[in-house]
Amino acid sequence: MSRLPAALLFAGAIVLGAPLLSAGAFAQSENEVYNRIEELHGDAAGFDRPLRQLVVAMRSGDAETIAGLTEYPLTVKANGETYDVENAEDFVENFDDLVTPETRRAVGHQQYQDLFVNSDGVMLANGAVWMGAVCDDNACQESHWAIIAINN
Repeated sequence: MSRLPAALLFAGAIVLGAPLLSAGAFAQSENEVYNRIEELHGDAAGFDRPLRQLVVAMRSGDAETIAGLTEYPLTVKANGETYDVENAEDFVENFDDLVTPETRRAVGHQQYQDLFVNSDGVMLANGAVWMGAVCDDNACQESHWAIIAINN
Protein backbone atom coordinates (compact mmCIF):
# COMPACT_ATOMS: atom_id res chain seq x y z
CA MET A 1 0.00 0.00 0.00
CA SER A 2 1.21 3.45 -0.82
CA ARG A 3 0.30 6.71 0.91
CA LEU A 4 -3.36 6.04 1.16
CA PRO A 5 -4.28 4.54 4.52
CA ALA A 6 -6.55 7.44 5.44
CA ALA A 7 -8.25 7.34 2.05
CA LEU A 8 -8.82 3.62 2.35
CA LEU A 9 -10.29 4.06 5.82
CA PHE A 10 -12.54 6.77 4.42
CA ALA A 11 -13.67 4.58 1.55
CA GLY A 12 -14.48 1.77 3.95
CA ALA A 13 -16.51 4.10 6.12
CA ILE A 14 -18.62 5.50 3.28
CA VAL A 15 -21.88 3.72 2.61
CA LEU A 16 -21.93 2.78 -1.05
CA GLY A 17 -24.24 4.95 -3.07
CA ALA A 18 -25.12 5.30 -6.71
CA PRO A 19 -22.05 5.83 -8.89
CA LEU A 20 -21.55 9.46 -9.79
CA LEU A 21 -19.58 8.92 -12.98
CA SER A 22 -21.52 9.22 -16.19
CA ALA A 23 -21.73 6.35 -18.61
CA GLY A 24 -18.56 6.10 -20.61
CA ALA A 25 -16.42 7.87 -18.01
CA PHE A 26 -13.38 5.85 -17.09
CA ALA A 27 -13.16 4.41 -13.61
CA GLN A 28 -10.24 5.47 -11.48
CA SER A 29 -8.77 3.94 -8.37
CA GLU A 30 -8.65 5.59 -4.98
CA ASN A 31 -4.87 5.65 -5.34
CA GLU A 32 -5.13 7.57 -8.62
CA VAL A 33 -7.45 10.15 -7.03
CA TYR A 34 -5.18 10.49 -4.00
CA ASN A 35 -2.10 10.95 -6.21
CA ARG A 36 -3.88 13.54 -8.37
CA ILE A 37 -4.86 15.55 -5.27
CA GLU A 38 -1.29 15.35 -4.00
CA GLU A 39 0.15 16.34 -7.38
CA LEU A 40 -2.11 19.36 -7.93
CA HIS A 41 -2.79 20.60 -4.40
CA GLY A 42 -0.57 18.79 -1.91
CA ASP A 43 -1.78 17.54 1.46
CA ALA A 44 -3.93 14.75 0.03
CA ALA A 45 -3.85 13.06 3.44
CA GLY A 46 -5.24 16.26 5.00
CA PHE A 47 -8.18 16.18 2.58
CA ASP A 48 -9.60 12.96 3.99
CA ARG A 49 -10.90 14.28 7.31
CA PRO A 50 -12.82 17.31 5.96
CA LEU A 51 -14.20 15.18 3.12
CA ARG A 52 -15.40 12.51 5.57
CA GLN A 53 -16.95 15.20 7.81
CA LEU A 54 -18.71 16.80 4.83
CA VAL A 55 -20.15 13.51 3.56
CA VAL A 56 -21.53 12.61 6.99
CA ALA A 57 -22.86 16.13 7.59
CA MET A 58 -24.63 16.20 4.22
CA ARG A 59 -26.30 12.87 4.99
CA SER A 60 -27.69 14.21 8.24
CA GLY A 61 -28.34 17.81 7.12
CA ASP A 62 -25.91 19.15 9.74
CA ALA A 63 -25.74 22.79 8.62
CA GLU A 64 -23.37 23.84 11.43
CA THR A 65 -20.73 21.28 10.50
CA ILE A 66 -21.00 22.12 6.80
CA ALA A 67 -20.76 25.84 7.61
CA GLY A 68 -17.59 25.13 9.61
CA LEU A 69 -16.04 23.37 6.61
CA THR A 70 -16.65 26.35 4.34
CA GLU A 71 -14.40 29.22 3.25
CA TYR A 72 -16.11 32.64 3.25
CA PRO A 73 -17.24 34.56 1.40
CA LEU A 74 -18.84 31.66 -0.49
CA THR A 75 -20.66 31.84 -3.80
CA VAL A 76 -23.66 29.50 -3.95
CA LYS A 77 -25.79 28.82 -6.99
CA ALA A 78 -29.23 27.52 -6.05
CA ASN A 79 -32.75 27.77 -7.38
CA GLY A 80 -31.59 29.71 -10.44
CA GLU A 81 -30.03 32.41 -8.25
CA THR A 82 -26.48 33.23 -7.15
CA TYR A 83 -25.92 34.03 -3.48
CA ASP A 84 -22.87 35.51 -1.78
CA VAL A 85 -22.72 34.01 1.70
CA GLU A 86 -20.57 36.15 3.97
CA ASN A 87 -20.22 33.97 7.07
CA ALA A 88 -21.16 30.73 8.81
CA GLU A 89 -24.15 32.31 10.57
CA ASP A 90 -25.67 33.35 7.22
CA PHE A 91 -24.99 29.88 5.84
CA VAL A 92 -26.73 28.12 8.72
CA GLU A 93 -29.72 30.50 8.70
CA ASN A 94 -30.27 29.94 4.96
CA PHE A 95 -29.10 26.33 4.70
CA ASP A 96 -32.33 24.91 3.26
CA ASP A 97 -32.26 27.46 0.43
CA LEU A 98 -28.51 27.17 -0.19
CA VAL A 99 -28.10 23.38 -0.26
CA THR A 100 -30.82 21.44 -2.03
CA PRO A 101 -31.92 17.98 -0.88
CA GLU A 102 -30.53 16.58 -4.15
CA THR A 103 -27.10 18.03 -3.41
CA ARG A 104 -27.19 16.72 0.16
CA ARG A 105 -28.11 13.26 -1.08
CA ALA A 106 -25.45 13.21 -3.83
CA VAL A 107 -22.64 14.45 -1.57
CA GLY A 108 -23.84 12.12 1.20
CA HIS A 109 -23.20 9.18 -1.13
CA GLN A 110 -19.90 10.44 -2.57
CA GLN A 111 -17.31 7.76 -3.17
CA TYR A 112 -13.62 8.63 -3.04
CA GLN A 113 -12.79 7.00 -6.38
CA ASP A 114 -15.52 9.10 -8.07
CA LEU A 115 -14.00 12.45 -7.10
CA PHE A 116 -12.84 14.66 -9.96
CA VAL A 117 -9.64 16.63 -9.37
CA ASN A 118 -8.29 19.53 -11.38
CA SER A 119 -6.27 22.66 -10.68
CA ASP A 120 -9.39 24.42 -9.31
CA GLY A 121 -9.95 21.85 -6.57
CA VAL A 122 -11.83 18.63 -5.91
CA MET A 123 -15.30 18.23 -7.36
CA LEU A 124 -17.98 16.27 -5.51
CA ALA A 125 -21.36 15.11 -6.77
CA ASN A 126 -20.78 16.05 -10.41
CA GLY A 127 -19.93 19.66 -9.54
CA ALA A 128 -22.53 20.35 -6.87
CA VAL A 129 -19.76 21.05 -4.34
CA TRP A 130 -16.12 22.01 -4.81
CA MET A 131 -13.46 21.77 -2.14
CA GLY A 132 -10.06 23.39 -2.36
CA ALA A 133 -6.85 23.83 -0.43
CA VAL A 134 -7.11 27.38 0.94
CA CYS A 135 -3.87 29.17 1.82
CA ASP A 136 -3.50 30.28 5.44
CA ASP A 137 -0.62 32.69 4.76
CA ASN A 138 0.67 34.81 1.88
CA ALA A 139 3.39 32.31 0.99
CA CYS A 140 0.87 29.46 1.13
CA GLN A 141 3.19 27.45 3.36
CA GLU A 142 0.13 26.34 5.34
CA SER A 143 -3.32 25.56 3.98
CA HIS A 144 -6.58 23.91 4.94
CA TRP A 145 -9.26 22.11 2.93
CA ALA A 146 -12.62 23.87 2.66
CA ILE A 147 -15.76 24.11 0.56
CA ILE A 148 -15.07 26.82 -2.00
CA ALA A 149 -18.24 26.66 -4.13
CA ILE A 150 -21.71 25.13 -4.14
CA ASN A 151 -23.57 24.73 -7.44
CA ASN A 152 -26.94 23.09 -6.86
